[in-house]
Amino acid sequence: MDNQTKAIREQIARSHYREHSSPIYLTSSFIFDNAEQGRAIFAEEEIGQVYSRYGNPNTSEFIKKVCDMEGAESGIAFASGMAAIFASFAALLRSGDHIISSRAIFGSTHQIFTELLPRWGIQTTYVDSNTPEAWENAIQDNTKMIFLETPSNPGLELFDLEMLGKIKLKYPHIILNVDNCFATPCLQTPIEHGFDLVSHSATKYMDGQGRVLGGVIVGRKELIEQLMFFVKNTGPTLSPFNAWVLSKGLETLSLRMERHSSNALKVALALQNNKYIELVSYPYLISHPQYELAKKQMKAGGGIVTFTIKGGYEKVKSFLDSLKMILITSNLGDSRTIATHPASTTHSKLNENERSQLGITPGTIRISVGLEAVEDIIADIDQALQVSNDY
Repeated sequence: MDNQTKAIREQIARSHYREHSSPIYLTSSFIFDNAEQGRAIFAEEEIGQVYSRYGNPNTSEFIKKVCDMEGAESGIAFASGMAAIFASFAALLRSGDHIISSRAIFGSTHQIFTELLPRWGIQTTYVDSNTPEAWENAIQDNTKMIFLETPSNPGLELFDLEMLGKIKLKYPHIILNVDNCFATPCLQTPIEHGFDLVSHSATKYMDGQGRVLGGVIVGRKELIEQLMFFVKNTGPTLSPFNAWVLSKGLETLSLRMERHSSNALKVALALQNNKYIELVSYPYLISHPQYELAKKQMKAGGGIVTFTIKGGYEKVKSFLDSLKMILITSNLGDSRTIATHPASTTHSKLNENERSQLGITPGTIRISVGLEAVEDIIADIDQALQVSNDY
């Protein structure tokens, strides 16, 4: 059975009411039939729900669907994507450990590496290259984890999953951890290349309508069990209601990613010759420097297009303020098209040199291409570019 079919059909066991759609289990705790059952469940001699900080039928359904789609053994859900990312470090690393990371990562992840983890004696080395030599040369005796995003936020830089999987074979003690948020399991499944953990901000495409926060990590069972210990005792748990919303979102994720990707490619093609733009980046554009890698490891290019407006921040402000349909917000993966200025929002805590290394300039715009008629999306971008340059 296809993984997408499994995700659609996966559902909590029906109650005696014979409901078609999974109910929401809005409860903080669960009742034990007797004292002995309570003891046995807490002792893990019997399987059963205890407390929604530990687990809930709705979170279980959501996690199982993501596991089905990613081809993972097990998983765990979180209150947000960044809670998931942080937990993957906090639960599995200790003082003295070393991380290797792609430099092209989300701003908050960069802050964890540079501001938080060093407080606990955990250091990070950034790698910019896609060559095996660059990654292997960064490995130290205390290297415990390799982390990356592909495609990256917001520059859409790609990293070779197959190549990193081969490095993992040579260094089996190193945990391969990837943020798969931009691609989703509909476009790439890193576990088939040997990755141990795959994380998502479920807030993005898995929800798809900008309604709720959530995060999820799936992967090797033994690592997920360590993450479960961390979550049970620190509490970054996904709420039952948000889990229910996200589980419903997964049922249409494949269809939505097809439309997001189709629209985004058309937007990128329309903008690459615009006289007001100096650079357009999209994985499935032939002009993308990693186009062949994108075709190799992704089923489509995804829903994000990044471009640079000529004239710097003043032109950017005028462009954003001139948009009529497209929304200005820091989210992405929505059914509605969104424009973001990374330098002043999502990556504003990075200094100018750090942003420059990620290809983020004052003129960089990230467009999360929605599900509207693509002609309307392109027309709104075109008119805003025209107005900003007539100003």
